[in-house]
Amino acid sequence: MKNLVYALVGAGFMIACQPSDQPEISGMLTGIESDTLLVQSFPVNDRDSRRTDTIAMQNGSFAFNLGDSVLKQVYIYGKPSVKPNEDGSIPAISMKAVNFLLLPGQPIKISGSLDEYKLEGGSFYDDYNEVLEDCKAYSHKIDSLNVVCMDMEKKGIPGDSIRKVYASAKEWYGNILKIKSDYVRQNPDKDVSVYVMSQLTRDHQLGDAFNVLTDRVKEGMMAPLYQRMREGYEKELARDKAKEAMKPGNPAPEFTLKDLDGKNFDLSSLRGKYVVLDFWGSWCGWCIKGIPEMKKAYEKYKGKIEFVGIDCNDTEDKWKKAVAEHQLPWINVRNIGEPDVAVMYGVSGYPTKYVIDPEGKIAKQVVGENPEFYMYLDALMK
Repeated sequence: MKNLVYALVGAGFMIACQPSDQPEISGMLTGIESDTLLVQSFPVNDRDSRRTDTIAMQNGSFAFNLGDSVLKQVYIYGKPSVKPNEDGSIPAISMKAVNFLLLPGQPIKISGSLDEYKLEGGSFYDDYNEVLEDCKAYSHKIDSLNVVCMDMEKKGIPGDSIRKVYASAKEWYGNILKIKSDYVRQNPDKDVSVYVMSQLTRDHQLGDAFNVLTDRVKEGMMAPLYQRMREGYEKELARDKAKEAMKPGNPAPEFTLKDLDGKNFDLSSLRGKYVVLDFWGSWCGWCIKGIPEMKKAYEKYKGKIEFVGIDCNDTEDKWKKAVAEHQLPWINVRNIGEPDVAVMYGVSGYPTKYVIDPEGKIAKQVVGENPEFYMYLDALMK
């Protein structure tokens, strides 16, 4: 059972700008176990520019600037005083955070705790506080169930029992999504509705919500966030359509991507051979765990099967670093730009592997790090 509380990953934290006379972000938070905050932020239309700053507090108070007056998503965590457990292991770090949208040129004040906080800085935050208040009861129930699940994991209770509790949490989360969905439809001319809509899922009529918002909201201050959501939603529709075509016996979509040397790689260049396409990323834990088995299969069938690693959702530096660090011996290309090859192949989980036959047709798809993939290759090569 996947742990419900995730460790905060990252190193080399940058020191934030010194507070000015009118800081962008200020306030007071209680319940922080150290005197330091970790602040993650990125422009809403450029997640690759994510940065992490360390912010010192004085008696719970803080004030700082992030610079660059653009629409940003911000998460504020308490930096933990990590102490080993009795058995010497490092405990999981709580991912509770204050999260909000920082508006260009509009300072915000935060008060409360990581569990329950209030945002002040104008009508936008007043409106968002209203949404948080409506969701509060369900959020508390979900937090309680998460604690129960973590306690069950520590006691070694079987995963099926934990999944039943987790299913209850999903039901409460559904109530939160309904509240947010209703809010968007009832407030189509409020800027905050774009932010609330960004927290919805396709299962809760996200597509319909696009048609509800007024042009003023779509084209105003929230335009970068609205555009990012619109593009993401359209990609998901294209991904679903592609999944229907990615059946064994159908032609594998042709593509051209850049390799490590910046040269074009065409899938058609491998026609006449069996090909494994591995959609992966350096950020994907299961992708990395599966590399040793991939290497064994590569050595076992070298000359009979060509392997192509298609890196997704990485920066170029992270991609190249991962290829070098893990010494990946096969063809490596990076999925960037249009068309999006992961969308063309209907990839929605990582790793996803496709086997392409010598005629360029799909022979097999396996999602996740699954022994079935290697069993299939063994049978195919007999």
